[in-house]
Amino acid sequence: MKAVDRFLQQWRIGKALPFIRSGDRLLDVGCYDRTLIDRALPRVASAVGMDALVEPASNDRVELLRGHFPEDSRFEDACFDCIVLLAVLEHVDDPMTLAGECERILAPGGRVIVTVPHPLVDGILDVLMFLRVIDGMSTEEHHGFDVAKTASIFEAARLPVLHEKRFQLGLNRLFVFEKPGASSRNHVGG
Repeated sequence: MKAVDRFLQQWRIGKALPFIRSGDRLLDVGCYDRTLIDRALPRVASAVGMDALVEPASNDRVELLRGHFPEDSRFEDACFDCIVLLAVLEHVDDPMTLAGECERILAPGGRVIVTVPHPLVDGILDVLMFLRVIDGMSTEEHHGFDVAKTASIFEAARLPVLHEKRFQLGLNRLFVFEKPGASSRNHVGG
């Protein structure tokens, strides 16, 4: 990862972190190098990262799984309090299935935190990669996802929008969805 890639990654993580609550059981889909997990670890109860490129590993609080979500999801119902998908939706063939799986494995009162870039970002990334300013992160897998459909996809899966905000000069959006129902624990933050 080049410095600009890392800067953009940290910016997305910084937008997501305030919505991860103390004591959450966290799933980071597309965890790549587990940077978000490492930054959230002081506040979460446990974390699972899933990515096609991650080296599988496990300890008492963190498990890293190689795979694709939701295709390789083998999680129990309601087993996570927070699911994070940073720059993931534009890589997914079937976002409706992904949203449905998030709803299934999310505990009542749990949150799904999503960042998704505008399709115009692909052209900008192509130029930056040509200039060797960034490495880019699997941009060949982007499907030109329509950001405007994000809320309706998750709302169809019974995950209403709690928060939405544009960032990165309006070219990226943060969405926070929350599953109805009381949480089993008190949470702080977000």
